[in-house]
Amino acid sequence: MSPHPGEVWLADLGLAAKTRPIVIVSRHDPEAPRALAIYVPLTTQNRGSKYEVVLPQLRFLRDASVANVRGLASLPLTRLERKVGDLPPEVLARIREVSHSPSILPEQHLTNKYGVGSWLWLLA
Repeated sequence: MSPHPGEVWLADLGLAAKTRPIVIVSRHDPEAPRALAIYVPLTTQNRGSKYEVVLPQLRFLRDASVANVRGLASLPLTRLERKVGDLPPEVLARIREVSHSPSILPEQHLTNKYGVGSWLWLLA
């Protein structure tokens, strides 16, 4: 299994024994050295935060939802239960824009332990 950016999956996040919708934001890499995906959780709890991206009405989501970009995390691919749909490209672009914000990832977290480069290429 090799999920693609913008795909919405139901995933086992270890919360209350249910699956939750997430959007894959990591780049597609069928030969990745680790079986992990970087994701942003989707929620119906819109708090009006600058860290949330409001989603348009999507046929595969029952309720109005937002992408909680502050919840950016990774999980093993084995936790992905099933793909439910795809986000429009402009929504994925907005999520990426918010995820690259210094208020999400301060500058000191954008370089590796040697002080060079950025791990944000994983989201490209």
